[in-house]
Amino acid sequence: MIEFQKVSIHYGTQDVISDVDLRINAGERVGIVGPNGAGKSTLFQMILGTRLPDAGRVLIEGEPTIGHVRQHPEPAHARETLLEYSMRGVPRLHDLEAELHRLAAESAATDSETERARLLRALGERQTEFEHLGGYELESRVKAALGGLGFATDSFDRPFGAFSGGWRMRAELARILAAAPNLLLLDEPSNYLDLPAVEWLQRFLRGFDGTLLLISHDRYLLRSLTRLTIEVDAGSVTRYAGDLDYYLREREVRYATLLAAKANQDRRREQLERFVERFKSQANKATQAQSRVKMIERMEEIRLPKRSQSAGKLRLAPAPHCGAEVMRLENADFSYDGQHNVLSGVDLRINRGDRVAIVGYNGMGKTTLLRLLAGVREPTAGVRVPGHKVIVGYQSQEFAETIPPELTVLGCAKRAAPARLERDLRAQLGTFGFTAEDVEKPAGVLSGGERIRLAFLQLFLAPPNFLLLDEPTTHLDLEGRQTLEQALNAFDGTLCLVSHDVEFVRAIATSVIEITPAGLRRYPGTYDEYRDWLTHQARQQSDNATAAIVASGAAANSSRELRRVRAQARARAQTLLGPLKRRVEKAEQKIAELEGEERTLSATLSSGTAGVDYAAAGSRLRAIQHELHKTALEWERDATELERQQQELAAEQAQGGATP
Repeated sequence: MIEFQKVSIHYGTQDVISDVDLRINAGERVGIVGPNGAGKSTLFQMILGTRLPDAGRVLIEGEPTIGHVRQHPEPAHARETLLEYSMRGVPRLHDLEAELHRLAAESAATDSETERARLLRALGERQTEFEHLGGYELESRVKAALGGLGFATDSFDRPFGAFSGGWRMRAELARILAAAPNLLLLDEPSNYLDLPAVEWLQRFLRGFDGTLLLISHDRYLLRSLTRLTIEVDAGSVTRYAGDLDYYLREREVRYATLLAAKANQDRRREQLERFVERFKSQANKATQAQSRVKMIERMEEIRLPKRSQSAGKLRLAPAPHCGAEVMRLENADFSYDGQHNVLSGVDLRINRGDRVAIVGYNGMGKTTLLRLLAGVREPTAGVRVPGHKVIVGYQSQEFAETIPPELTVLGCAKRAAPARLERDLRAQLGTFGFTAEDVEKPAGVLSGGERIRLAFLQLFLAPPNFLLLDEPTTHLDLEGRQTLEQALNAFDGTLCLVSHDVEFVRAIATSVIEITPAGLRRYPGTYDEYRDWLTHQARQQSDNATAAIVASGAAANSSRELRRVRAQARARAQTLLGPLKRRVEKAEQKIAELEGEERTLSATLSSGTAGVDYAAAGSRLRAIQHELHKTALEWERDATELERQQQELAAEQAQGGATP
């Protein structure tokens, strides 16, 4: 579907991508990984045609509809609502709808039968195309996407221009997903999402049946959505025929092999250079020396992948001792404008050793709660009570709050530990990966990974026992996130964090605080246990609703009324069971057909028969395997729900003594 042929990209003297050959087949689900700045987004730019290669070419077969979330959404029309903006994701549909209205009006206005017939034929053709493009379902798809990404229903009619940048990016994502493109390019989609929205996105993309290219450092999305991995690093693009875990294993093997090859090459180069240096001025050895020079020039440089600059450079000092109670909020309110409370009536206690994840949709007050706990903000009502000898370490999502951009790296270190000698501070900066040149840089020009290292240096120089982190993984690559996890798991103090990285929260948190419109709710368990609890709560609410229907029947004044209520309940259950049964049977039939075709293709590919189009057969096999995975998940979901509803119906019949 997409083929890169000997593609190279240069920025000045830097080789971003060099001599790359790569093919991405239709239906593949690809994770694109690599250090920040390695050139991952450049691949997307070339696919979209906004960046032409300096050498080679990029071929795209056919004319796929491409969905891509722009970093700067297009301007909304005057007074255009969120829903209207989000429905403009398929330009052809918008044009068709206008044309349908025009043709309908013209056919109604004309007196000529011939002209009316022509207009009605054209109207029918446009309606067929409109239906084929999903025009009649577009609004429902858009609303589902907006709701899943955290928009309240009553916000659909608000002006698009009234939303903040982060929410506009969500709307941009919703309109792209609802447009159902053939080829979907997503560049760090979780950066502007919260945990519930990330989980919704993951569920949505599992059912996407087009070609997916996902640039991400989010291990949860990569593990659950991608089936092969492309690494962009050190000017090269390497394809790994497996998911994230396969890539992580094979990458280490490849890296070790490259290290050994480079060491051998360096030794050989050094030997040749010594020979040239020793004999280049001797007439009887000049020919041999010149031969060695040519050998050196012909050597193809072995380029090692860049290892994360944050790897091995994050650590925290042991936490100073403090009391058993670290922080307490009593009936705390907070308002930024003095009129509308962001948080109301908060009663919360954090104990020594707690490792708490704060979750909820954006705008619910997660960052505000962290600021109250850190003492950056004071409650507008109620009290904040720090524990005995508590030392707070707070890292804001906005680095400028804790790392002044105008200060140098060394200046930030001095600010954190003014009593320390400069040579000691420079030595500590070196252990955190900052060179002698780096320490004079203004903090404002540092990369995201460099800033998180500087933030942890400040925390190391002034050790806290109560650490509060707001979205600490946002600017980190895969290795940086793993290194941060290791540093925090080794920290022996108390920790509160806000993060949209599911794997990160799973690895760190031992309890969860959920912020909802109804207030705070605390769950004393891991994130996975919290998610299981939410599922159980939703199921229990459904069971309670069913029980209420049965109870209303039991309370009926006459046996005739009771039988009527039970019959209605059974009819509703049977109405639900019928479609579920049909979906389960259809999925079982489809799985059998796909497995049969999979066996046939596997036998063909392993036969070695001449004249077989192995590329097409391999592409079809991958598509079948993806479809099998998707269908099996749908079958499991529907079969489980069918079994549950059948059990409920049987229990109801047993209690009521009725027969279906």
